Amino acid sequence: MLPAEVQERAVDLLYFVLLVSSLIFIHESGHFAFAKVFGVKVLTFSIGFGPKILRIRGKETEYCVGLLPFGGFVKMLEESKRSEPILPEERGRTFEAQALWKRVVIVLAGPAMNVLFPVALYTSVFLEDEKFLPPTIGQIVPGKPADGKLEPGDRIVRVDGDEVTSFPEVQQVIARRAGKPVDLAIERDGKPVDVTVVPANEAEVRELDIVEHTGKIGIDPRFPAAVVGIAQPDSPAGHAKLQTFDRITAVNGHRIERFTELVDVLADNRGDQVVLSYLRPVYVPHALGGLCVMAVLEPGVAQLTPLPRASGASPPTDARARATDVLARTGIENADMYVAFVPEASSEWRAGLRPGDRITTLDSSPQRLWRSMEDELVAGADKRHELAWLRGGVAMRGFFQLRKEQWDDEFGQHYERYVFRSDDWLPYAEDRLVPNPHPLAYAVRRGFEETGSVIKFISVGMLRLAQGRVSLATVGGPITMYDIAGQAGAKGPAYFVWAMALISVNLGLINLLPIPVLDGGHLLFFLFEAARQKPLPLRIREVASLAGMVVLLLLMLVAFKNDVERRWDVIVTQVRELVSS
Repeated sequence: MLPAEVQERAVDLLYFVLLVSSLIFIHESGHFAFAKVFGVKVLTFSIGFGPKILRIRGKETEYCVGLLPFGGFVKMLEESKRSEPILPEERGRTFEAQALWKRVVIVLAGPAMNVLFPVALYTSVFLEDEKFLPPTIGQIVPGKPADGKLEPGDRIVRVDGDEVTSFPEVQQVIARRAGKPVDLAIERDGKPVDVTVVPANEAEVRELDIVEHTGKIGIDPRFPAAVVGIAQPDSPAGHAKLQTFDRITAVNGHRIERFTELVDVLADNRGDQVVLSYLRPVYVPHALGGLCVMAVLEPGVAQLTPLPRASGASPPTDARARATDVLARTGIENADMYVAFVPEASSEWRAGLRPGDRITTLDSSPQRLWRSMEDELVAGADKRHELAWLRGGVAMRGFFQLRKEQWDDEFGQHYERYVFRSDDWLPYAEDRLVPNPHPLAYAVRRGFEETGSVIKFISVGMLRLAQGRVSLATVGGPITMYDIAGQAGAKGPAYFVWAMALISVNLGLINLLPIPVLDGGHLLFFLFEAARQKPLPLRIREVASLAGMVVLLLLMLVAFKNDVERRWDVIVTQVRELVSS
């Protein structure tokens, strides 16, 4: 094996040890801390198993670090586990001598620490979110609650009377108000406007068939860049030799970034000639030996003379009306509904669709936004669709059907989806960010939310495993954890923290499973004790613990087998390299 590869493995091992040891320390610290709080004598606090590589003797507790970082334990004074008698003055300090609720808290504290620790981890990550998109609307999704009520460029000042300064604040309120009216105070062209919308209740199906419901009104803070579409060759834009997908960068020397800025300039024009600077994508044939599709942006200048407006007519004030006016007087529109790419083997290609075509209708329904059209296609995925488009001002149409794709994910679940393989090209203008007004409160809230999502995901995963809907082949062991730690560490501290948080929740929930020898098994014993008003007989607990150990060992063997199967090719390659060297 090459020295560089040896160094990489050593770094991965370091990340693995750091991740596992930290989580074990957090877990055992929970047991240790509450044992001390309730006066239980702790004999040993150990991180790791096997031979001791570090041993520190405290006043009454021995602190150890074991060679094998695959677990840990807190050994408390327990009468049932000692061969020699306990001193009379220490009988009240045994684990068994504590009230049932105290024993429950001590046992529960370990998994609870693993579940709560990610809140701090995620909070530390979200503290890096120092800037956000402002609460300004860049796009409106057709057919959604905001369509016809809000306009691109509107700045949301208050939501239900509460001031907002960033777009995530707006999303947070709207997400919780599905089906309920939301009052928005808007600033439009420097004037206050009050709007009431009712967020739609939208369901998203995620991994493991988890369904998330959230309120949405169909707004996007991102502004499309000033990329133009030219539908009519005989329009003023066509005469100026402008082409579809030209990105306008300046008008009469004044910089332009957003398409809305271009519309505002041209809508106020009375028919005077303007000079447009642009960048034009020119495709490079057989780029990188045909491995990819590539285009270079070539600069150019065009002289555009908009058609004059009728005598005495004023520029429209409504955003949609201004865009319609610009299209009528210049032939320029947003390039969103123009086709940029059509695979030659696709059903759309066979229907006659080509790059540069301007899609007008889908199944006789007018289309204004590409992603809305894709949503309609997904809703009728298995149907035959009729598509209409313009090419050089000539209307055309064709019929096609979406491509069906099927696969099984890493959890063994089967998925199907229908794919519209053609695509558009609409880059977004550079974001203008605003400072996070409440960085700490935001980070803590997101920390709790993200931890809750992970708990839900892992809990559902365990349920799906018990139901047989997720294969046991998805269960991972130490080798998988080693890979995750190394990959996350190589990507940077933030990724490592995310991985640590995910595995911490996993560890906490697994420990709560009602398997004897795990914390959940002890809690199960306590449940029986509460029902019987006395502890279970020692013999029953010993037999149950032995059975639990067998179950746990079997699970570990399954996980190890899965790890080896996933990495079998890598293991064989590395063994060959060692033998050959």
